[in-house]
Amino acid sequence: MENIKLRGLATISFYADNHEEAKKWYSEILGMEPYFNVPGYSEFRLGDYQHELGIIDGKYAPKNSMKEVGGAIAYWHVDDLQGTLDLLISKEAKLYEPITDRSGGKIAFVTASVIDPFGNVLGIMTNNHYVETLKKRQ
Repeated sequence: MENIKLRGLATISFYADNHEEAKKWYSEILGMEPYFNVPGYSEFRLGDYQHELGIIDGKYAPKNSMKEVGGAIAYWHVDDLQGTLDLLISKEAKLYEPITDRSGGKIAFVTASVIDPFGNVLGIMTNNHYVETLKKRQ
């Protein structure tokens, strides 16, 4: 059997029972409007690789999806972890996991996460490996 080749992150989907409020909240914290909108679905292009964040009306969530916090956490690289965390909390996100060094004191990668006002976990991190990879591509 051939190995699967994951080529890159295509979309992270966040569901919200109030799509319009979620779209407004993310537009405010990201400092941009979604580049694509249809009723019940909006897309933002983010970061150095233009990854996609989709905000989707909760009525379209998979029928067996959890209504509680859970599942995988996608971490977005940020340059100022503490400042970003403070901003998210000031915008009514709730702390899910505090700033945590995952590198054994080497400051290679440090994470934190919040629960947005719509129940989605938003992970943020400072990651030296991300910065090194980005520099090699330039």
